[in-house]
Amino acid sequence: MSLRQNTQPEKILIEGDRKTAIETGRNRLIVAGALFSAAFLVIGIRVVDVSIFSSHLEPRFTRSITKSEKYSGRADIVDRNGVLLATSLNTASLYANPRLVLDPEQAALRLSGALPDINIKMIENKLRGDRGFVWLRRHLTPRQQFAVNRLGIPALNFQREARRMYPLGQLGAHVLGFTDIDNKGLAGVERYFDKELRSRQNSLALSLDVRVQHILENELMAAMEKFDAIGAAGLVMNVDTGEIIGMASLPSFDPNQSGIIEGKLRFNRTTQGVYEMGSTFKIFTTAMAFDAGTATMRSSYDATNPIRIARFTIRDFRAKNRWLSVPEIFLYSSNIGSVKMALDVGIKEHRRFLSQLGMLKPVGIELLETGAPLSPERWREINSMTISYGHGLAVSPLHLVAGVSAIVNGGIYRSPTLLRHELGEPVVGKRIISQETSKNMRHLMRLVVENGTGRNAAAPGYFVGGKTGTAEKVSDRKYKRKALISSFVAAFPMQKPKYALLAMLDEPKGTKETLGQATGGWVAAPIIGSIVKRIAPILGFRAYRSGSGKQKTPSAKVTEESGQGQQVAAH
Repeated sequence: MSLRQNTQPEKILIEGDRKTAIETGRNRLIVAGALFSAAFLVIGIRVVDVSIFSSHLEPRFTRSITKSEKYSGRADIVDRNGVLLATSLNTASLYANPRLVLDPEQAALRLSGALPDINIKMIENKLRGDRGFVWLRRHLTPRQQFAVNRLGIPALNFQREARRMYPLGQLGAHVLGFTDIDNKGLAGVERYFDKELRSRQNSLALSLDVRVQHILENELMAAMEKFDAIGAAGLVMNVDTGEIIGMASLPSFDPNQSGIIEGKLRFNRTTQGVYEMGSTFKIFTTAMAFDAGTATMRSSYDATNPIRIARFTIRDFRAKNRWLSVPEIFLYSSNIGSVKMALDVGIKEHRRFLSQLGMLKPVGIELLETGAPLSPERWREINSMTISYGHGLAVSPLHLVAGVSAIVNGGIYRSPTLLRHELGEPVVGKRIISQETSKNMRHLMRLVVENGTGRNAAAPGYFVGGKTGTAEKVSDRKYKRKALISSFVAAFPMQKPKYALLAMLDEPKGTKETLGQATGGWVAAPIIGSIVKRIAPILGFRAYRSGSGKQKTPSAKVTEESGQGQQVAAH
């Protein structure tokens, strides 16, 4: 009895321990299952979040490994008619985590199979580093990305980035500028409007017309090659709004290859380069004299003998050695006559007039690449004399075209702009000369093309008027006789000018066709004639044909008269 009584408590104790162990195991399984379920739930939620809701975000890896930097594109740039000039395309950039690379040498060798032009040693050194993130190649093409993916190399991945593209290549390169590999504007309007392009949603519309831009660059390039010039510049500007329709500087560059653009190619001759523009400045001298009342179309000046002042002698290129009327001074480009007209106006008034035309400060335009004029520190009589015919004051081609626009449009100076002018939007300007003075200057500029040094700029039916300019370049404070800046500045149609133009060649060489001459009338004037013939129909002008009964072109007829020289009769 006693033995049986002792064994029953032991059985009860064993069964209790077994139940406790089972219950404990069951609880642990439940907890473990719950933890695994929670983990899988978190992973599932994250997968859904990444694949669906966060697909538009960048990976957390960035160049500086910051959490704040996200993908940022740039607004498109278009011409005045909506033609695409610059846009941003999504590309894949290759990066690696060197800490996860097992064999850097082998990885670099395999990667060279997909990207043959990489520097294998440089890639290997990057992969041996102790950083968590390194760029291997930016902006891959889809084919390159596919080739790298096929390698299956651990630790390599791709990040989405935007690459700036210029569909028209070199066309308008100095206006557009370019960006760096990180899409930051480095030149042109890309630089000037960098912040705005990063934030704006709609396209930035420029004043350029790609049709005019193409013709401008094409004609300048042909002339540059023909006359073996080292460079060229050209402009087309709307004289009523200040809009730049075409702006060219040659030689140019491809903004799509911004990493290999030579420094000298980036130089914008139209806005950065400052040059003594020669006889084109006689436009301003003559207009100033008319507006000051010191000269009229019937005035005349003694151009019989050269002018000697100090150790300098001022003479005419092709001297007439007689009295010349104002139209003749302009027609024959007399330095002597221009000097005397400027002296009649006075030194202070001369400086004030050119200052009003913006010739003594940088031009205000939507480019940071602008040059400051080189003007005398002290404006003395000798300065006024030489500046009257375009020497002693260096300005950019844009200065010249903006000034001439004010002379021919009725006398209103308007700042040039690279932004499209919206119809109906008022254009602010300031009056520089009277309408009567502007009318007289249009007569004289037309006379130069009809009967003077600008005959080669004629474009039959479009009434071109203008002025030649030839100046020796300055080097080490000395003039280089055979290094010329040859230019022609013009406007059309001269009944009521709508556009001002400039063509300039840097150090052209004469040919047999030009009888060895490389002056503005021989090498630059023909460029203007060719450009006008091509762009006028595009811009909506129909050529006037004689006998059609339409309005005649304004011109001036020079007639001989005994005594004091010449008089002019406008018709």
